[in-house]
Amino acid sequence: MPATPQPHHRRRRRTTRLLAAAAGLATVGALAAALPSTASADDSRKGGDRPGRYQDVQLLSFNDLHGNLEPPSGSSGRVTEVHEDGTTETINAGGVEYLATHLRQAREGNKYSITAAGGDMVGASPLISGLFHDEPTIEALNKLELDVTSVGNHEFDEGARELARLQKGGCHPTDGCYVEGEEFEGADFPYLAANVLDEKTGRPILKPYWVWKKKDVKVGFIGVTLEDTPGVVSAEGVKGLKFKDEVETINKYAKVLQRQGVKSIVALIHEGGAPASSAYNYDCDAPGAGDGISGPIVDIAKNITPQVDALVTGHTHAAYACTINDPSGKPRTVTSAASFGRLYTDTTLTYDRFTGDIARTAVKSANHVVTRDVPKAPDMTELITKWNTLAAPIGNRAIGYISADIPSTGTESPMGDLIADAQLAYAKELDPETDLALMNPGGVRAGLTYAAKGSEGDGVVTYAEGFTVQPFSNTVNLQDFTGAQLIQILKEQVSGSNEAAPKILQPSAGLTYTLDLTKSGADRVVTDSIRLNGAAIDPAATYRVATNSFLAGGGDGIPTLGQGANDLVGADDLAVLEQYLTANSSATDPISPLAANRITIVS
Repeated sequence: MPATPQPHHRRRRRTTRLLAAAAGLATVGALAAALPSTASADDSRKGGDRPGRYQDVQLLSFNDLHGNLEPPSGSSGRVTEVHEDGTTETINAGGVEYLATHLRQAREGNKYSITAAGGDMVGASPLISGLFHDEPTIEALNKLELDVTSVGNHEFDEGARELARLQKGGCHPTDGCYVEGEEFEGADFPYLAANVLDEKTGRPILKPYWVWKKKDVKVGFIGVTLEDTPGVVSAEGVKGLKFKDEVETINKYAKVLQRQGVKSIVALIHEGGAPASSAYNYDCDAPGAGDGISGPIVDIAKNITPQVDALVTGHTHAAYACTINDPSGKPRTVTSAASFGRLYTDTTLTYDRFTGDIARTAVKSANHVVTRDVPKAPDMTELITKWNTLAAPIGNRAIGYISADIPSTGTESPMGDLIADAQLAYAKELDPETDLALMNPGGVRAGLTYAAKGSEGDGVVTYAEGFTVQPFSNTVNLQDFTGAQLIQILKEQVSGSNEAAPKILQPSAGLTYTLDLTKSGADRVVTDSIRLNGAAIDPAATYRVATNSFLAGGGDGIPTLGQGANDLVGADDLAVLEQYLTANSSATDPISPLAANRITIVS
């Protein structure tokens, strides 16, 4: 039984470090001040108070932590560095014990230092955090002295009410308090949700903006998530909410901040792009780099008012520190620090005391690796030990065996195919007439690593590792579709809202087809190539299809998946994966990685 909450005194918030913004609306003229001709990169120096015109403000930022308190394993815990001679090096990175040390070292000597984040701090988290509804991650972020973050789409995995609890505190309404005598105190930092409105009131569900203030220096922050959040979160998670356009919202609140005398503004945007290189230190502004970054953030950055001085972004789990011209044609810094706490970004904003604005010609920014060769932060080690002790009875249980790493990367991944096969096997138990299963790629949060931690024995898959792969608590659902609908579903993976960034469904054994990436839109799926157990799909026939509940509601921009008939709701998807691994593997006969060759790629 959860312990009964005990009276407590909430710890004093760091109110001396911040100025909470009022939510009134106003309209002001566009910022007309020109950049000071005296500002240059040479003016940007570390240190404390600078009595003259300019004051350096350090902005440390990261994004998409997803509750990764312990060092992430496999490819999720590595970054690629490119050297001057063009060779590359892979570096192990991440873990809040190391992130805390790096951030604390970076702040040394910087009296004017702000730490901000670009959303998805929680959600799709490993068991140490996800099992406890991400309370451990909020506690860790408080210890990291995070000042402010935008919401991301995963902050809505459990709905707006649960997000409000993470902000304000209080024990979980169902599970109660996890530690006797301790009530969850909530976040010491504000979550910003400027473009997330309550359908009934039309107002933001959390603060739209926030102002950091130290002496005579003020920097405003506006936080938004991607407008398409309803397309990547379950319908229940966004029930009663409206998500507005990112650019319109940021421009609106930039005017509000200007009216309040705040002219230095940073936008925290949970939407991102794709750099031309996967190396974290790729110079996307180098001569000859061309379009160093592509994706949704480019159009967003080009249209956000010049009143905003820098953009901290996320969502795509990519690493970049680029400049993109604002509407006036002036370069503006746009950054993202990959994901899972593997990187942090250090940006120097040079504040002009005469204008109250950032001298953009002096802005400098770079990503840094959260290496594991620094001392672990003792307070983070204590936090991890505390929550691991509570999770151990559940997390350490063996649920299967593998012969080698089963990765989750690629257009079609071995892990995605394994999950689809597990769901098909389970679905056939419910209804022997089930024909196939489809798994959304975004729901495959990680692969399985042969020796993830070493302590559990080579090849052993624990419940904690399975939880990291499938943390969403979706159900496995069955629906009937016509063959014509099934063909349409495959085409919707690469067309409509998925035209620019396809969402390739992971197919169960027996479903094969060709994906021609030299073509565009729906034509990329070669209709004549689609086969089920070797036979062409009959447009008039009925097929029984297993998906998770997210897809069954038309998620991932595949609306036809929400139009099935004869729905049957089954068990939790993680329980289904566990059942499959237990039934089909042993220490002497482990599961081997699948070939991931059900989709033939033409490029």
